Amino acid sequence: MAAAASANPGTAYKLLLSCPEGLPRSRVSVKFDPSIDRIPHPDASLEESIGEIWNQRLQQNPSLYNDTKFRYGGHALHRSDESNQEYCVSLHLGLTDYRTFVGTNLSPLWEKFLVPCEDDSVCCQHMSNPLGNGAIVETSDEKIIVLQRSNNVGESPGHYVFPGGHSEPQEVGILAHQNDEKDVAGLTERISDEMFDGIIREVVEETGVPASSLTEPILIGVSRRETNVRPAAFFYMRCNIDSSAITELYARAQDGYESTKLYAVSLKDLRDMSQRLPGCHLGGFALYELMRNALESS
Repeated sequence: MAAAASANPGTAYKLLLSCPEGLPRSRVSVKFDPSIDRIPHPDASLEESIGEIWNQRLQQNPSLYNDTKFRYGGHALHRSDESNQEYCVSLHLGLTDYRTFVGTNLSPLWEKFLVPCEDDSVCCQHMSNPLGNGAIVETSDEKIIVLQRSNNVGESPGHYVFPGGHSEPQEVGILAHQNDEKDVAGLTERISDEMFDGIIREVVEETGVPASSLTEPILIGVSRRETNVRPAAFFYMRCNIDSSAITELYARAQDGYESTKLYAVSLKDLRDMSQRLPGCHLGGFALYELMRNALESS
C-alpha cells in the first residue's frame, strides 16, 4: 500500500489497508487466534528490556496501568458471496497488552525488534502492535473534529489527533485466549462489533457528543506510523450537531483530561495542521481524502 515520507520522521506513515468507499460493520469481520499474538524476540536481553522500560515508566508515572489490547497482525480481503461482488475485510487480531506496547513499540530500542522483511506481519512479529482507532467526524456544518493531546499523555503529547483510542478486549469479556471456546463464531462476531462500538465509545468519551448524534461508523482503512510502527484503524462518521455546540459539549467530556482543546476545522485548515499530526493520524487523514475523492468521482 501507499507510504508517505516526511522531513519529520514522526509524521511518516504507511497505508496498510485502504477502503475508499467505506465498509459498514456487515462487511468487516475478524480472525481472532493465538497464532496472531506477538512472538518473543530471540535476544533474551532485548526481551528483558520490556520489563525494565515498563518499570522505568511506572516510576515516572505511577498512575500507569497494564491493560489487554487487541494486537493487529494483518488482514485479508474476500468477496461476500458468489453473487455479490462487494468485498469484505477480515482483520487478523491476537492479544497483547499496554506493558508490552510500552516496552516494544514505544521503546527507544524499538527498531531492534523489527525483522527485515517486506511482509508487514513478519517485519513486526516481535512488536506488541496494539490496534489503535481513530474517527474522522464531520459536524453538521461540515467541520472536522480535531483534539490537541495533553502534554501528560504517554504517546504524541501536544500533537493534534482525531478522537480515538483502542477497542477493548474486556468490553467483550476477553482477558486471555480460551482453548475451550465453545462459541467461536459468536466470539468473533462480538469482537467485530467491538471494532465499531469501540470507536463510537471513544468519540463520545473524548468529545462529549451523545452517541445518538453520530451516524454508524464506516471503516476507511488502517494506517501505520513509521516511527514505532504504530497501527490504527480509521473510521468515518457524521455528527448532526454543529461545531459551536460540540465545543460546549467538550467541556463536559468524560476523557477530556487526555486532550487540552477541541478544534472544529475546515478541510483546508486541517491540511495546514497536518504536519502536527502523528504519522498514524496523518495516514488517517490520507484515508479520509481517498474516501472523499472516491465519492467525488463516483
